[in-house]
Amino acid sequence: MTFTPQTNIIKGIKVKLLIEEGEWMNVSDKIIQLAKENNGVITTAILSEKGILRGNLKRLVDEGRLEKTARGVYILPEIWGDEFVNLQARFKKGIFSNETAMFLWDLTDRTPNRYDMTFPHNYNLTNAKNEGVNCSRVKLEWYTEGKTQIESPGGNKIIVYNMERTLCDILRKRSGSDKGIVTEAFKRYISRKDRNLPLLSEYAKTFHVDEKVRNYLEVLI
Repeated sequence: MTFTPQTNIIKGIKVKLLIEEGEWMNVSDKIIQLAKENNGVITTAILSEKGILRGNLKRLVDEGRLEKTARGVYILPEIWGDEFVNLQARFKKGIFSNETAMFLWDLTDRTPNRYDMTFPHNYNLTNAKNEGVNCSRVKLEWYTEGKTQIESPGGNKIIVYNMERTLCDILRKRSGSDKGIVTEAFKRYISRKDRNLPLLSEYAKTFHVDEKVRNYLEVLI
């Protein structure tokens, strides 16, 4: 078989395409791996940090390997149904709190109709409210107090306030909470082996609800 210059050009193009396809697959796998390392979430910001072109995301969406949940935010299909992860991917500054945190800590059996999230005081709440989130804002020195990580009911990692902070937040709510629900929450908290009463007392002073907390504890302890 005789190879002409034209044949060599065509052959070269084929080799180039194969190389590019291999490189594409490597990039795709890298993006999926990054998502797995980030709780199933990948963002355009993360790709920019890694020097990966954002255009690679479209192919992964077309192939069904990623789902777009918001502008610049993509998640793995297996966690698509986990609304806790979904919301936190869209609103990274949001920390699950109040009744939602009570539910996550098994301090109540009442499933929240809407999700409660707390943000720093200077955060723009417009988008979160449009998504139906019950939003609270606190001053910066309170924002990270009690912030911790647990698993959602779907088994994925999410950010929530700890039990002690949650109980204090419930007592701080201006609109108030159902007294029966609060009482049940304190009962469940007292019965838990992982309770931290000194921390609860410390938070009660910080958030100016020490008298209210003391009233519940005096009845139960």
